[in-house]
Amino acid sequence: MFLILSFYLFMLNSLSWIYGIMMLINKNQFMMEWMMYSNNSMKMIYLIYFDWMSLIFISTVTLISSMVILYSMNYMENDLNIKRFMLLIIIFVSSMILMIISPNMLSILLGWDGLGLSSYCLVAYYSSKKSFNSSMITILMNRFGDIMILILISLFMMYGSWNFLQFKFINNLFMFIIMLAGITKSAQIPFSSWLPMAMAAPTPISSLVHSSTLVTAGVYILIRFNYLMNYNFLYFLMMLSCLTMFMSGSSANMEYDLKKIIALSTLSQLGLMILTVSINLPKLAFFHLITHAMFKSLLFLCSGIIIHNYLNNQDIRLISMMYMNMPFINLTFNTASLTLCGMPFLTGFYSKDLIIEMFIMNNNNFLMFFMMFTSMSLTMSYTFRMMFYLNLKSLKSSLNNHYMSWNLMNYSIIILLMLSLFYGSILNWIFFSSLNQIYLPNNLKTIIYKFLLVGLLSGLMLSMIKIKSINLNKYLFFLYNFFSTMWYLPFLLKNNKNNLLNFNNNLLMFSDSKWLEFLTSQKIIMSINSIYKFKYLYNLNFMFTLSFMIYLIIMLLKLY
Repeated sequence: MFLILSFYLFMLNSLSWIYGIMMLINKNQFMMEWMMYSNNSMKMIYLIYFDWMSLIFISTVTLISSMVILYSMNYMENDLNIKRFMLLIIIFVSSMILMIISPNMLSILLGWDGLGLSSYCLVAYYSSKKSFNSSMITILMNRFGDIMILILISLFMMYGSWNFLQFKFINNLFMFIIMLAGITKSAQIPFSSWLPMAMAAPTPISSLVHSSTLVTAGVYILIRFNYLMNYNFLYFLMMLSCLTMFMSGSSANMEYDLKKIIALSTLSQLGLMILTVSINLPKLAFFHLITHAMFKSLLFLCSGIIIHNYLNNQDIRLISMMYMNMPFINLTFNTASLTLCGMPFLTGFYSKDLIIEMFIMNNNNFLMFFMMFTSMSLTMSYTFRMMFYLNLKSLKSSLNNHYMSWNLMNYSIIILLMLSLFYGSILNWIFFSSLNQIYLPNNLKTIIYKFLLVGLLSGLMLSMIKIKSINLNKYLFFLYNFFSTMWYLPFLLKNNKNNLLNFNNNLLMFSDSKWLEFLTSQKIIMSINSIYKFKYLYNLNFMFTLSFMIYLIIMLLKLY
């Protein structure tokens, strides 16, 4: 059953890719419209929009979903609730596809909320306190983006339509709300803490979440709305993305958890995509989104096999000599890591190198330039540090950890490996058929490789330093603690959670349960009661007066 499902998703991927390339070449678009409700100038229309971008993105989502389902058939074979697991994956992927093909804010909200709810169920799949806490933080962070979409739907009623494709200009308030929704879903600063916590989900789900779904939804929304953004919003996005890249790179260099290092690398690459959107290159940002999905899903699938074969150890200090235990997985993992660094002629090189060169050609200040290149160097540093620990460090575990080979898992890894090697060059020829005119002096052209060399050397140095054995003074310890905890972002959320809940409770009691209650429902009830009381007194007085008049008439009749 699951094999058939994986096959159907793979066929859908093939069809979507072929039609997407045809639409890109012929510059075609296809839209389906269903009028659900009409009232004066406000029309509730359900739209389905297909263009080359949506179809290629659907092909990427369905391809990785197919590989993840194929991988999970072996990885989760002993799980008692594997049917529930597969059903959650289907809901998760369906919500993502619904969001991709929707140019209407109402239908975007359906896919957006579906992603949030299904991700909550998937992160909390393993019943433990850590999973429940991580899933709650994930859904609460993403709920902020849902609120922004709801506010946007109500504000779009002023324009008489929820279809954003027909707008040539949009209010700055609307654009600010869209930007907040996008950076929340793509985990940019200050909403970055939920992404590493989502590692509590099973490894196949981590592969799906970090490559082509959930986190890329925010980037996709920003790419779609890019033509409506003015300079101030783009510059603000550039600042946030550079800070996110720098924060994630510095934290990954202090981290020892294998899955968390890969998760922080996702955060860095998301910052690079949003940086590309901020320099007004949405097509290039989409190109990097597609190439990143291939090697990031491969990294997570390989990490799942590594963790399983090293007795569920995620600490890279306890994983060593991989080339002796599992040479094929070691080769695949190192290839995906080099693709992450943007090594020449691998998939990541074609998008990453072009983004950096276009960024250099853009007019940016020194601070953005410095943070961008330092983040690039940090990416090289934590990647080679991780590879050094996994391959060349002295043996910290038993050599009896025999590599357990599964055919289905190997098939999915081989397909993603081929895509990580060649997919970037194929898409580069298709997306950018004409050559990009890039003019840079020699010192700027070679500065990329100088920073990469610095990152490589710093990664090797960090892998040889034993932080715990050094007597750090309080300032160095503060710096180490600051960088290793994502600039204290998770602690800010955890420590202030009770204060936030108490504030909301007090606000509820003071506003909704007191003043708002008094001014609305209670006021209405009091008014109705006073009206009834007035009517009662009026009727009572009328009866007394009528009785008195009758009494007087009777007395007068007796007198006569």
